[in-house]
Amino acid sequence: ETTAEPEKETVSIIMVGDVLLHEKVAESGKRDDGTYNYDHFFANVKDEIQGADIAIVNQEVILGGKELGLTGYPSFNGAFEVGDAEANVGFNVVLHATNHALDKGKTAVLNCIDFWKTKHPDIGMIGIYDSQESRDSIYVTEKNGIKVAILNYTYGTNGIPLPSDMPYAVNMLDETTVRSDVAKAKQIADFVIVAPHWGTEYTHDIVDYQKRWTDIFADCGVDLVIGTHPHVVEPVETVEKNGHSMLVYYSIGNFINSTAETGSGIADRMLGAMATVTIEKDESGGAVKISDYGVIPLVTHVKTGQAQITTYKLSDYTQEMAAQNEIVASDPAFSLEYCKNICRNVFKNLYNEGE
Repeated sequence: ETTAEPEKETVSIIMVGDVLLHEKVAESGKRDDGTYNYDHFFANVKDEIQGADIAIVNQEVILGGKELGLTGYPSFNGAFEVGDAEANVGFNVVLHATNHALDKGKTAVLNCIDFWKTKHPDIGMIGIYDSQESRDSIYVTEKNGIKVAILNYTYGTNGIPLPSDMPYAVNMLDETTVRSDVAKAKQIADFVIVAPHWGTEYTHDIVDYQKRWTDIFADCGVDLVIGTHPHVVEPVETVEKNGHSMLVYYSIGNFINSTAETGSGIADRMLGAMATVTIEKDESGGAVKISDYGVIPLVTHVKTGQAQITTYKLSDYTQEMAAQNEIVASDPAFSLEYCKNICRNVFKNLYNEGE
């Protein structure tokens, strides 16, 4: 006689990087009738997003709504319709703790929070808050019998001070706060994810600031770290401390972006990655561990016009498409092979050229 092994409880997690609304990106959503729609951002990766149990997006810029004026770099403000597109494609967690969270002040933060609460109340919106109580509440989502806590922090807000009457408005990387939050999260969840906005822009290297925080996260017993802010991809590694194993994606780069800058290395910003992680609970119903992980490289296809700028999986991209990408005018080095070389150098054996 043979006995079938009990089926393990698993949860699939994906996360994409910065939705960065440079002017060309924001303008691509305007339709002939004056309305806005941004579904085209996600049209070529929707299967992966919709197929995940937990799908997370880093909403790099505040969504203060058109009433405040849509603006690009350096002081961003995005349309609520960007959030609608994120909801339409299936993201269930949106991160807002970034250095651009206060670009349009307290009003935009409150507008953004109100939008998510009223229009998409089922989506977990974390990183910005309208009360101390909501800031202190740990976000936990349960899928397939596994409870996952997600925490989101930023290193700063571009020198803009927190509102004097809302010191809790943006979640900041403060060691005492982080240690307390993670301790609470571990009491109420089986698995803890931290999404820090950290590091140094435009470098593929892990910097000392990230190493310091990685050590803190590991000491706290965090299970998974997925970083953003550098706008380029950085390595993935497993960190062991106190008998605990923690997986770290130091930066998954931009999901979608454009840039007015020119010169060597600018094209690096077009390559991002989707972090893919599967977690499972052991047969005895005890500890939850990572059973599989990887990256799906992504590339922003820059093209001016209505609904033209979008993001593709690198595996679906061709050299013919790369030659038509408007980033070539800013950095002639851009090509399909250029993107593949970045993946080889940064992700090493984690990069499978067929995926």
